[in-house]
Amino acid sequence: MTPLAQKIVNLIQQAGPLRVSDYFALCLADPDHGYYQNREPFGQAGDFITAPEISQLFGEMIGIFLVQAWQAQGSPDNVRIVEIGPGRGTLMSDALRVIAKLAPELYADATIHMVETSERLRSVQRQTLVRLKQRITWHDAFEEIPAGFTLMVANELFDAIPIQQFVKTSDGFRERMIGLDEAGALAFGLGPGTLESSALPIEEAQVPEGEIFEISPARAAVMQAVATKIVRDGGTALTIDYGHLVTGFGDTMQAVHQHEFDPPLLRPGEADLTSHVDFQVLAETAKAAGAHVHRPLTQGDFLVGLGILERAGALGTGRDRLTQATISDAVNRLAGEGQGRMGALFKVLAVSGKPARIAPFDPQPR
Repeated sequence: MTPLAQKIVNLIQQAGPLRVSDYFALCLADPDHGYYQNREPFGQAGDFITAPEISQLFGEMIGIFLVQAWQAQGSPDNVRIVEIGPGRGTLMSDALRVIAKLAPELYADATIHMVETSERLRSVQRQTLVRLKQRITWHDAFEEIPAGFTLMVANELFDAIPIQQFVKTSDGFRERMIGLDEAGALAFGLGPGTLESSALPIEEAQVPEGEIFEISPARAAVMQAVATKIVRDGGTALTIDYGHLVTGFGDTMQAVHQHEFDPPLLRPGEADLTSHVDFQVLAETAKAAGAHVHRPLTQGDFLVGLGILERAGALGTGRDRLTQATISDAVNRLAGEGQGRMGALFKVLAVSGKPARIAPFDPQPR
């Protein structure tokens, strides 16, 4: 039993079963034993590899998009370039390098902001962005970002925000909880909490017993805060994560340990815990806040539309065959479909303060 598992067992013994959302939050952010407080999650030595760590091409495409979003909205002054959950800082480093080349005036004038609650990860980000660290301001919350036209990126942020789960029973939907089995180990069960049928995408009577439905008020709250700011100050927010474009059913909570899937209750605090993101809810939340929601895309269509194939070709020109093969493999992982590839599984959502045509979401009319 991990130290956090023992702590959770003690909590349950004292106060009763935990909601899935509370367990989720403890696993990732417990101040003593939380996953992001004590482990290096990224890279080959960690538990998973994010897109920016696969290739510089990913961050470069983000940089291209941010420049296009800025230009499409009149190239304003007083710009805030923001990343929420910046990992090792690799994405921001690669994006800024492209921004400096394509839009030197934007690069020179913008202020850079990183929303990161882990002091350990902030230290890693300072090392990655050592040449720029004097220009960067770190924040604990997005609401701390100063007023001004905002270009925001959140890559694999929402999947780490806690969810609630509800299970269809003969008496309707009941909230899924985490308690203890007869042996004293963590186990799933049902609590007294119920779900309003209006939250479901179909009639409750059509849902079979045993089906699981997930909601995340915390994710909606983050999107609402982001959309409210860009409506007020202008700008565009880009969200990239794995999930579904249409609200559906199913248990998507999963743990990853050393690049392999792990039972979610097996080793709390030592495995990453995530779930699929409902992009329909994020889009509806942003729209309700008054933002313009661009047509969502798969990550593959997003990257190809921004020119990743052409950039990969240029990057491989004159290189040896091994280097060219490495570049090609990275493009396939980022934009391709199928086992081990991110192109179809990951989705991309962009929302702007006002309507604007921004490629590749809004292709220019011929």
